[in-house]
Amino acid sequence: MKALVYVGQKQLEFREVPDPVLREGEVLVQIESVGICGSDMHAYLGHDERRPEPLILGHEAAGTIVTGNSKGKRVTINPLVSCSDCSYCLDGRENLCSERQIISMQPREGAFAEYVAIPETNVVEVPSHVEWDKAALAEPIACGWHATRIAREKLHGNNWASANTLVIGGGAIGIGAALSLHAQGVKNVVLAERNETRVAYLRALGEFDVVSTAQLSTDAGYDLVIDCVGMGATRQQASQSVLAGGMIVSIGLGDSLDGLDLRRFTLQEIGFVGTYTYTHDDFCQTAKAIFDGTLGSLSWTEPRTLADGGQAFTEILTGVAAAPKIILKPKL
Repeated sequence: MKALVYVGQKQLEFREVPDPVLREGEVLVQIESVGICGSDMHAYLGHDERRPEPLILGHEAAGTIVTGNSKGKRVTINPLVSCSDCSYCLDGRENLCSERQIISMQPREGAFAEYVAIPETNVVEVPSHVEWDKAALAEPIACGWHATRIAREKLHGNNWASANTLVIGGGAIGIGAALSLHAQGVKNVVLAERNETRVAYLRALGEFDVVSTAQLSTDAGYDLVIDCVGMGATRQQASQSVLAGGMIVSIGLGDSLDGLDLRRFTLQEIGFVGTYTYTHDDFCQTAKAIFDGTLGSLSWTEPRTLADGGQAFTEILTGVAAAPKIILKPKL
């Protein structure tokens, strides 16, 4: 099969590789759409020791099962594979399983390819009316859906529907968080983005209250802040923006340095929680919300051929890619 292979820092090769070998309980999925994630970019830059070269990246995927009793079924893929037996898995918190694996991370090859192997329990059927590119968004949006659910549980004493909320980061994770907040009942959501090209793109969509991070006040004004970037500067912005008694939820994994004002958190009883990926139930709920239109038009993707994936990575890295999500298409 053809695949886009990470072979070294800022190096991708589109080449022939062996077809996936199925483990027990797995199916082979022919990929129709697969998104480029921030974690793929981290690996591309050589910043993720969990993704050593050579490796097929990509985990935001949808396609058609081509093996077994489910052959022909249209599916979106939950890429997080857990052990199913530990206390976390049995409690429905598979994302915390110590044995968890994710496709595109050793030892599991990813979906920047014509085919990927995945346990059949990790696929969710996609209705015929749902476009492939939208189905592939289940994974990134599920991160925001999970973070929103956690925030709602933590802020149970506040008026959830009227909470003033700031989402930092206008990529797919940030947009997914903003859409998830609206879908789960929050009315007042501001989406902040640093890249002015992206800001203009998002404003043109007309679906979000979008501001440039340069326009954000240093005064506290938000009951809830969701940091979808995870850098020192965005943590500092979150620390400044959250109200006393409020909550910061961190999704982003940009770095692990600086930014949090722990003294202020203590003096003003500000909560902080990190959230990682999603549970399988979160993934299924997100997929359903995509399928029934609850999450809106999802018209902020841009398709490219898988063969042109290297150029797409370059455009994302240099900041010229306006669309929040580039979708690679093996069959284009």
